[in-house]
Amino acid sequence: MNARLPHPPVDDLQPLLDALRATAVARDREGGHAAAEKALIRAHGLLNDAVPPAFGGRGLDWRSVFTTVRRIAAVDSALAHVLAFHHLQVATVVIYGTSDQQQRWLSATVREQGWWGNAMNPIDRRLEAHPGADGDLVLEGTKSFCSGTTGSSYMTLSAVPAAGGPMLLGIVPTQQPGIAVLDDWDPIGQRQTDSNAVVFTQVALPARDVIRASDAVPTAFHTLRTTIGQLVLVNLYLGIAIGARQEAREWAHTNARPWVSSGVAHATDDPYTLNRFGELQVQIAAGEALADRAAQALDAAYVKGEALVADERAAVAIAVAEAKVVAHRAGLYASQELFEVVGARGTHASLGFDRFWRNVRTHTLHDPLDYKLNMLGRWALKDEAPVPSLYT
Repeated sequence: MNARLPHPPVDDLQPLLDALRATAVARDREGGHAAAEKALIRAHGLLNDAVPPAFGGRGLDWRSVFTTVRRIAAVDSALAHVLAFHHLQVATVVIYGTSDQQQRWLSATVREQGWWGNAMNPIDRRLEAHPGADGDLVLEGTKSFCSGTTGSSYMTLSAVPAAGGPMLLGIVPTQQPGIAVLDDWDPIGQRQTDSNAVVFTQVALPARDVIRASDAVPTAFHTLRTTIGQLVLVNLYLGIAIGARQEAREWAHTNARPWVSSGVAHATDDPYTLNRFGELQVQIAAGEALADRAAQALDAAYVKGEALVADERAAVAIAVAEAKVVAHRAGLYASQELFEVVGARGTHASLGFDRFWRNVRTHTLHDPLDYKLNMLGRWALKDEAPVPSLYT
C-alpha cells in the first residue's frame, strides 16, 4: 500500500509558479488567508500527490513531492509550506491509520479535493481529550501553530488524555460545531501559512477516528513521520534560497550597476559579484544533493511500512539532519547575499526582497541548528544513533 511511483515526470508547474510569483509581494505584505492561491494549487491536482493509488491518489515518491514543494517555495514559501503540511497530514494517516481509517479519510481527500490542516503541535499540551459516551472522546482546549487549518476540510490533532499520559492522535472534520480557527498569526515571515491557534469547545472525537491511542507503543515506522516533517523544512529553506538567487540574478542582469572602482562596465562582470554567485551555487547545489539523497532514503524506508527497523529509521534521520544543516545555512546566506547584489536601490519596500530573509529566518528559529549539529556529532564521533524525538 505504501508503494510509491519512482520519479514520474514532473508536471508543468510554470503557470502556477508564475501566478503565485505575480502576487507574492502584495500577499506577503497583507498576510491573511490565500484562498484564491490555494484554489489554484488544488486545481493543479497537487493535493493528490502523496495519497496512495489505492485511494485514488497519484502516490508519488517523496523525492518528486518535495521537488514540487521546493519549486513552489522559490516563488512563495508560505503556500509551499501549506501544501507540504497537507502532504505531511496525508502521510500521518498512512503511517498511523488503520485500513478503515485510511480508506475513509484518504478516499475523501481525493473525492472532495479537501485540504488537510493540523493541530499536532506536540509542545502545546493545552488540548485535552475527555471521556465521552461509548468510548468516544470530547476535545476541550487550544492548540497553537496549526498550519493550514484555515480553509481546510480535515485536521489531524494531538491531545492529552484528561486523566494524564502521553498524547493521543486523532482526526476531525475542520468545519464542525465547537472548532474555532483564530486569526492570530502575525509573524515577520511566512505570513500566509495560516498557522493560527485553534480552540476546541466540546468537540466530538469518535473512537473510530483515534489513529493512535495514548498507550500505544510507537514503532520505527510511526517515528518516521518526524523525518518527513523535517524534510518539509529542508525543502522550504532550499526553495527560499533558490528564489533569492533567482531574484539576485535577474537584478544583476537588468538593474545592477558595477561598483565605481570595479573597473568593469557591467555588474555581471564584477569579480566579487561573480564570487558571490559562485558561493550561492555551491551552497544550493550541496543542499539540493543532500535533500534529494535524504528523500531517497525516506522513500526506501517509507515503503517498508511496519517492517522498518530502528537502524533503518536512524539512517533516514541522519540523512535528513545533514540536509537540514546545509539547507538552513544556504537559505540564510542566499537571502542575505541577495542584498549585496541588488544594493541600496534593491531595498525599496515595493520590491519585497526582504521577504526571503524574513521567511527563512522565521522558519529556522523553530528548530535550533545547534541541536542538529550535536546529534550529528554524536553519530560521527561516538556512533550514537539519534533517538526519535519531536525534531529528529
